[in-house]
Amino acid sequence: MKQKKTKIFLGLWGFIVLLSLVPSLLQAEESSVPLDKANIDITDLPSLQRGARIFMNYCSGCHSLKFVRYSSLGEGIGIVDASGVLLEEAIKKNLMFVGDKITDTIQRSMTNEEGAKWFEVNPPDLSLVARSRGSDWLYTYLRSFYLDPKRPWGVNNTVFPDVAMPDALYYFRLQFQHEKEGQAKYDQAVLDLVNFLTYVGEPVQLVRKRIGIWVLLFLGVFFVFAYLLKREYWKDVH
Repeated sequence: MKQKKTKIFLGLWGFIVLLSLVPSLLQAEESSVPLDKANIDITDLPSLQRGARIFMNYCSGCHSLKFVRYSSLGEGIGIVDASGVLLEEAIKKNLMFVGDKITDTIQRSMTNEEGAKWFEVNPPDLSLVARSRGSDWLYTYLRSFYLDPKRPWGVNNTVFPDVAMPDALYYFRLQFQHEKEGQAKYDQAVLDLVNFLTYVGEPVQLVRKRIGIWVLLFLGVFFVFAYLLKREYWKDVH
């Protein structure tokens, strides 16, 4: 009986480990290009704010974040005053290019008809792109465009060959090309954007992790008392 329980336990543990590896396996299958490491830090509020600005200026024309509201985004990335009150006017002025209310979800400027006409496919919503693709994939992809006159937009991508998307950050990259540390500054800007999209994919992950630590501590203490109680109940059985 004991051996049977051990086999069941090992089988369940193996299944859990396999599930944890599925995202990595899928990502490796999708891309044969080595991925650069994106040093994500969603506690870095200045990085998240810079990433939000880049997204709104260069990405929101074609892509939406339909699972995120301007108000919750502003609170999450620290656009608040010293007392924690949301700076609504700052959000409306710098981030809200589509929508009337601060509680609106973040929609794109482009219509479905325009997307189908210009790109042959509608540009996807990016609320969960960092979770589905992975932050490393996204960071490498955005930095892997190259000139290709055979493509409709004149560019191609080594990570996603023949992608319908143009190099949306091309003109942004030109701002750094004459600077001595231009490439490093551009890479940091892309990292800020990926950091922002990683945060958007799961805004409550910091809260989840903080609660998770307390849950594990509780289970650890509970296990000790449960084990001592089990020994007390079973000490006279043998």
